[in-house]
Amino acid sequence: MLLSLVVHTYSLRYWFPAVVMLGTAPAYVLSWGACRVLTAVLPSRLYRRMDDHLYNIYQSLVLFFFENYTGVEIVIYGEVPKNKENVVYLSNHQCTADWIIADMLAIRQKALGHVRYVLKDGLKWLPLYGWYFSQHGGVYVKRRAKFDEKAMKKKLSSQTVLGTPMYLVIFPEGTRYNPELKKMISDSQAFATKEGLAALDHVLTPRMKASHVAIETMRDHLDAVYDITVVYEGTLGKSSDRQPAPTMPEFLCKESPRVHIHFERVDMKEIPQESVFFRGWLHKRFEIKDQMLTTFYESEDPDKKGKFPGEGQRSHLSITKTLPSLLFLGGLTLPMLLTESGRKLYVRTWVYGTLLGWLWVNVSP
Repeated sequence: MLLSLVVHTYSLRYWFPAVVMLGTAPAYVLSWGACRVLTAVLPSRLYRRMDDHLYNIYQSLVLFFFENYTGVEIVIYGEVPKNKENVVYLSNHQCTADWIIADMLAIRQKALGHVRYVLKDGLKWLPLYGWYFSQHGGVYVKRRAKFDEKAMKKKLSSQTVLGTPMYLVIFPEGTRYNPELKKMISDSQAFATKEGLAALDHVLTPRMKASHVAIETMRDHLDAVYDITVVYEGTLGKSSDRQPAPTMPEFLCKESPRVHIHFERVDMKEIPQESVFFRGWLHKRFEIKDQMLTTFYESEDPDKKGKFPGEGQRSHLSITKTLPSLLFLGGLTLPMLLTESGRKLYVRTWVYGTLLGWLWVNVSP
């Protein structure tokens, strides 16, 4: 009985946040729909501002759980600019929680509403979220030969013309690094060797197409590229063997007490425009990541192991930046669930919002 209680208590750590985050989605979508109708005859830029504001509210709710609720300690190496910038965010990729790390940095620049993603094409089928990420400015891409460069350029160009604030998150590896998937790592290393590039141990060989298209399409609109390297402290075992990064449920269960984030701002003039040179530049950035991660996990020097180069600064997110969003969306959701008509509207929003969203993402770029 005691074991059962422990198991149930553990599961509640992520079930409660999951229920709230998913449960408030219909109220959020209805709020967005109302704003969309109200701004239909107004300039597109005004709609974009309202959409960014709403997105900031929802993502602040998400961060309430992933940062304030978990009590995770964020340690940042490098100086994050205090002012908002138009940027492409390039990071190593190891778990689903990586998306939240981008939010954690963006909210510290008051740019959370401007976060947009380059996503795997299959994610467009996510109920409600799939189409919303797309209309918010996200780009769905297919891998390798099926990559639609023209569609990506069109989507990003349309936003630069409008002057849309941009915090575009890209994971150039294309898939998550998992130290237990030895074949995936060896295949990635073999590909690098075949292409005359250095083989990497703690990251996968980066793919350059999406990053290059994004940066070149928006070059005149961008201020910088953010080069981000992330380590979840729970992945550092007692030995030098690296452990898999936490999933979102595991993160919510507080299995990663500390996150190390290495931040480097790269000025646009340092980034080559030609694809062949850009590929070498991008791979070099990942070589540097690989070196830092090798030191983090494998160094025999206790002063270097378990940390990035330089001095890490603990960064605390005030609950005053996230709790109001929880109260706002919760306040919209609860009345819907207390009446029969409200519950019907709630269910219809999930069903029709999902179906219309699937149709929308298949007819839009």
